[in-house]
Amino acid sequence: MTTDVPSRPVVPALPVVSALRRSPVATRKLLVFTCFLVTAATLTPIVMMVLVAFQSDSESMAAQPSFWPGTWHFDNISRAFELVPLGGYLVNTVIFAGGTTLLETVTAALAAYAFARLRFPGRGFLFGIYLATLMIPTQVTLIPQFILVAKAHGVDTWAGMILPHAFTALGVFLLRQFFLSIPRDYEEAARLDGANRWQAFTRVIIPLAVPAIATLAVFKFITQWNNLLWPLVISNSDSTRTASVGLQVFQSANGTQWNLLLMAATITTVPLIVIFFLTQRWFVRGITMSGLGGR
Repeated sequence: MTTDVPSRPVVPALPVVSALRRSPVATRKLLVFTCFLVTAATLTPIVMMVLVAFQSDSESMAAQPSFWPGTWHFDNISRAFELVPLGGYLVNTVIFAGGTTLLETVTAALAAYAFARLRFPGRGFLFGIYLATLMIPTQVTLIPQFILVAKAHGVDTWAGMILPHAFTALGVFLLRQFFLSIPRDYEEAARLDGANRWQAFTRVIIPLAVPAIATLAVFKFITQWNNLLWPLVISNSDSTRTASVGLQVFQSANGTQWNLLLMAATITTVPLIVIFFLTQRWFVRGITMSGLGGR
């Protein structure tokens, strides 16, 4: 006895979808056009920022502003540095972003290797709890962090600014997944040659994980370079104030100097663009080789 299985009704494809399936050229053109629109939408605010940065004071504060400068005022660069200690703010930003990046890459690599290779009771549970901290918004932990730093007399100090951001679960997760994708045979061969656990980690695992570590370092540096909330809370003087916090000096009760403010914002953005282009090869390679498919 046989039973007829009801056939699934055939839904005709839309004409546009059918045309794209039949024509790879049309699909490629649509993809290029979509990428162009997204790129234009992303770059438009940046271009407007740069144009207004070279305007005169009257042009930038006009009731009906025109984004194209009537006259290019390149002296706005020197005026931005004269109005506030922008050079010192940039140096402080490099110290803050570089210090947190260096410490996190070290701590994340050590913790990730322990979770990936070492066997100890409760390893999976502890790693799950550690990842659960990613669900907690930064604003929730801001006040407890500030209280701890204040009790340790770390307000307006480099230690108080850097140490609370030197340990994150995201960096551990990224490097752990990458370490899991590295075959254990490499370490076992090094152990057979007489290397201990630390030597196998530093001489075998770390060189193979350079793309993932570089990706983590770039992400961390860019994030901390743009960090506003924590430096705003913990810094009380120009000796530790970063560029993102220093931009508020251009705003006063008499109004906002938009051209100088956007000039300072442009100057603080240039280092990030340079760093990205210098590390683009490692960045892309680290993304493609990261541990989203790790076992």
